Amino acid sequence: MQAPRATAAAVVGTVFEWFDFFLYGSLVAVLSAQFFPADRPTAGLLAALAAYGAGWVVRPLGALYFGRMGDRIGRKKTFLITISLMGGATVAIGCLPTYAQVGLLAPVLLVILRLLQGFAVGGEFGGAATYVAEHAPDRHRALYTSLIQGTGTLGLLLALLVIAAVREAVGPEAFNDWGWRVPFLLSVLLLALSIYMRLSLHESPLFEREQAAGALSKAPLKEAFSSPAHVKSMCLAIVTLTMAQGVVWTTGQFYPLIFMQSTMKLDVGVASSLMAAVLAASAPLFPLAGWLADRIGRRPVVIGGFVLAALTIMPVFKGLGAAGAPFSFAAAFSWLMLLAVPVALVCAPASAYLVELFPTRIRYSAMGLPYHLGNGWFGGFMPLATAAIGAHFGDPYAGFYYSIGLATICAITAFLLMPETRGRSL
Repeated sequence: MQAPRATAAAVVGTVFEWFDFFLYGSLVAVLSAQFFPADRPTAGLLAALAAYGAGWVVRPLGALYFGRMGDRIGRKKTFLITISLMGGATVAIGCLPTYAQVGLLAPVLLVILRLLQGFAVGGEFGGAATYVAEHAPDRHRALYTSLIQGTGTLGLLLALLVIAAVREAVGPEAFNDWGWRVPFLLSVLLLALSIYMRLSLHESPLFEREQAAGALSKAPLKEAFSSPAHVKSMCLAIVTLTMAQGVVWTTGQFYPLIFMQSTMKLDVGVASSLMAAVLAASAPLFPLAGWLADRIGRRPVVIGGFVLAALTIMPVFKGLGAAGAPFSFAAAFSWLMLLAVPVALVCAPASAYLVELFPTRIRYSAMGLPYHLGNGWFGGFMPLATAAIGAHFGDPYAGFYYSIGLATICAITAFLLMPETRGRSL
């Protein structure tokens, strides 16, 4: 029973961390008016998206810093530090002065806090994936770790539900004025709960075994980057998976929220309700795809997901746009669920694949960098790149070639280069 309990505790804590991280993204349309000049709404939206992307840029740095810590002092202690940093930065966003109050200082402070959030989440994924994988049975590793991949979706869903509840309680006008602060401030309650849950966690058995044998790496980063075999594995992880993994997830699970508000001009409440329904319905797809990856391998599931994403992104968003005139909730829901399938296929096997590429003594350090380099840099700037390309060409659909292109590239490189890691013992 240790593996299910450890997985549940790690998953719940990671959901709360992603909740904190995605609050900003879920409110980007509202926050653009609060922290940037109101007389230039398009520029303000792009600037707000750039601040959103800033949180993803520093994720590789967080992965390196906390990865080394996790391989030296343990997964559990590192968990506690990352969740505390994330929670503190999130609550602080809810206390920030606006552009109308302090001018340019407001967006500067906002970007600093987004950088702290990104730094914290950079250490979260590697630790959670490593911790769960090192508890999971070999035959079900992708199934167990697929739950970690689903935490991003659940965290975003929780953020949307909390935002909807607060907006309903105070009213749309008050929410846009001051109510947007409440979800950020409520994070202090989730922070306290997360710390309590993580204090009850046991350390990873594989880490404890290495520690008892005196086999822990004294310099995990140096060991990881001085080995040609490990560097090759990191490069393979980027070009066969992570370069487009975050792009596919963001395109299917987050960017529709922005698209529906900025392009379709839907009310934030309607857009959030629709997105919440899609996220709730798509969450079970992650363990299903993880189970499939345990049955037939990581490689065919990931490749199939990339191919499906490349083929469906453009038709789905054009269908979604058509569903807005007049708006049809059922039609829009159906279109977005089509995107949820490739998201699950690409993301669910990712943790198992990355964990299986590296040995225990450097696993936390080595897997975090390629994951966050690919997801943070390519996936994190997907909203900004898509919106900017669309604005440049005067076509809201032109920017989706960014996602289609990266999904196509990774489908090809995964087919040519991706090793099959199913069955490897940790």
